[in-house]
Amino acid sequence: MSYRYMRMLLMFDMPVETADERKAYRKFRKFLLNEGFIMHQFSVYSKLLLNNTANNAMLGRLQENNPKKGHITLLTVTEKQFARMVYLHGDRDQSIANTDDRIVFLGDVFDET
Repeated sequence: MSYRYMRMLLMFDMPVETADERKAYRKFRKFLLNEGFIMHQFSVYSKLLLNNTANNAMLGRLQENNPKKGHITLLTVTEKQFARMVYLHGDRDQSIANTDDRIVFLGDVFDET
């Protein structure tokens, strides 16, 4: 299997005028956080993905949890492209959650010699 790190950017605007709309917003945001998305700005989130297979699986889970109101936009870029993001004001998030250092590969630990 080939690993080509990708970053899924998710931007959304949802109505929050009624109690039901606010509940749908909170539910969707909680889903994003539980799936490993990190917030960059209000309503702008990203998730590090291993490859295009993981990207397609995440897209399917997002479609299953689509709140059906407002606007949700996705853009997937390579990790190299994401790293070239320009910050006009503010600092880059340096937390471990925003790097590929948090990825752990589990595999055979036995030497077959």
